[in-house]
Amino acid sequence: MGRLLHRLLRRVGARLPGRALTSLIQDTARQEWPLLTANLLCTLVLALSEGLTFAVIFQAARLLSSSGEALAVALPGPLAPLGSSLGALPVGTQFALLMGCAVGLQALMSLARYGGGVSSGWFAARCQRRVAPAIHRHLLSLSYACASRYRVGDLVNRTTLAPLAVQVQLEEVSLLLSNLLLVGVYLAVLLLLTPALALVAIAMALAIAVVQRQLRPRIRRASIQLAEVRQQMASAITEDIQILRLLHSTAGIAAARQRLEQRAMQQDSRMRQLSLLVQVLEPVSDLLPVLAAATIGLLSWQLFGGHGGLLVPNLVIFVLVLQRLNLRLSRIGLSLNRVAEFSGSMQQVEDLLAPAGKQFRRQGGVPFSGLRQGIRLEAVGLTYLERQQPALEGIDLEIPVGSTVALVGESGGGKSSLVDLLVGLISPSQGRILVDGTDLEHIDLDSWQQKLGVVSQDVLLLNGSIRENIAFSLPEASDRAIQNAAAAADATAFIEALPEGYDTLIGERGFRLSGGQRQRLSLARALLKDPELLILDEATSALDSPSEARILEAVERFSKGRTVLTVAHRLSSVQHADQIVVLDGGRVVERGRHGELLGLGGRYAGLWNRQANRHDNSVPCKSMPI
Repeated sequence: MGRLLHRLLRRVGARLPGRALTSLIQDTARQEWPLLTANLLCTLVLALSEGLTFAVIFQAARLLSSSGEALAVALPGPLAPLGSSLGALPVGTQFALLMGCAVGLQALMSLARYGGGVSSGWFAARCQRRVAPAIHRHLLSLSYACASRYRVGDLVNRTTLAPLAVQVQLEEVSLLLSNLLLVGVYLAVLLLLTPALALVAIAMALAIAVVQRQLRPRIRRASIQLAEVRQQMASAITEDIQILRLLHSTAGIAAARQRLEQRAMQQDSRMRQLSLLVQVLEPVSDLLPVLAAATIGLLSWQLFGGHGGLLVPNLVIFVLVLQRLNLRLSRIGLSLNRVAEFSGSMQQVEDLLAPAGKQFRRQGGVPFSGLRQGIRLEAVGLTYLERQQPALEGIDLEIPVGSTVALVGESGGGKSSLVDLLVGLISPSQGRILVDGTDLEHIDLDSWQQKLGVVSQDVLLLNGSIRENIAFSLPEASDRAIQNAAAAADATAFIEALPEGYDTLIGERGFRLSGGQRQRLSLARALLKDPELLILDEATSALDSPSEARILEAVERFSKGRTVLTVAHRLSSVQHADQIVVLDGGRVVERGRHGELLGLGGRYAGLWNRQANRHDNSVPCKSMPI
């Protein structure tokens, strides 16, 4: 079916889906071959029933034009004796049998059309069922850095439109096949009647084809432009929902409305342009048969030499076939327009699924079972694709097992980039990260990340219950384990004060909770995993000082004998770390313990002084407790 789709659409000049979508359709076709076989049989029965119906009507017209005389019914080959037997019957009986046969054939044709529509619809449904999961798998298989280049609204728009686009394409291709087969039947009937009149039908078909050929590229371009505008609108709406708090707190509602109104005006213009093109074909198709019928009326007497016995049946069949032929040609044109109309959405999905220019999440490698010696960074550098300035450069760092290492420095110094490297979200541009002597690039990423507990400043929560959020990484965790993790994160008091306790729904991104409560949940989720390496990236930034002190005490209890990497802005939270690393401009500028770095009087001491002076200008830096 996938190859047939490609051949057919290439013949008619429609925009084709690329190899990724075609491969998906072909895989589904191999699995669902009974549906395709049923569709093909229904199409053949449809065409055969239509052809036999015209033969029956032709015989009935001959009978009516015979002035009440019985005629032998002409049947081909082995059915000839049956035709002779029918010819011996009275005229009324023959006519009634012919009409009953015509009705029966049309009923069979309707049944075949229904079966063909159902089988093609079922096949489209099977393909549609596979498209959304396939896109979902593809998105999750991309590396984090690659997926982050897309806007969330773009991804949502492509994922939601893709199943509909595939369904429309497949259903219209099925209609194209059946209508093309019927057109072949009609042309064969016309040629059998008289080649001269068949030229009129061929001229009409060519006229419709010329109009369609002129329209199709323009419809395709308009469709692609409309798909882009719709994608921009979906992206804008999604982003506005994501920053709803910001819009409400900065009087940004009016500007957001104006931006969306402008995009809506663009969509309106594109839709009107597409409508002007799509609606051209049907009126033209309606006009051409009238012109053809007028031509036939003028020429028919000369063509048939004034013989009424041939003129009436041939003229009846010709007009009927011409009308049906026009209907099929119109539907072929509409199907081609429909295919072109959704070509923009199909192309967007194909661009997303195509592997070219994309980086994928690393698969396979050495399984990671636990940290034995420590982590060592050797001359690690990182340069993002969209930047020329390195985010990290020449980083050498030791994180011994069971130690606590703190990363500090001004914003933009490279702390979060270094954390992303250790988590495995991105890979270093230079150097290597060794875990117990094994390059992190050679370690199975899933097994590595399963042993990590990460708490970031940007807390990501599900629109679910407290319990579901804490147990996100370990859905099989017991209630007791979840409660212990909440207690370790100093979250028990506020959870039990909620109306439904651990079953309380927290809303989208946890909007029903305060910033500090969200951070406690994130910490509880990390502690539940009992990680080999606990990474705290500004994990207490939203907490007040008493809450921060309680959580730091909990983390200190938890981290005994474990490896902890903490990124902190408030230096008071890391003064007891085994090693403090100061980053500036993507480089390590200082490292040591708290007291050692204060004694150096360098970058760290300056940061400590500024923070201390903000709390109490009267207390000099070196009188602060170490």
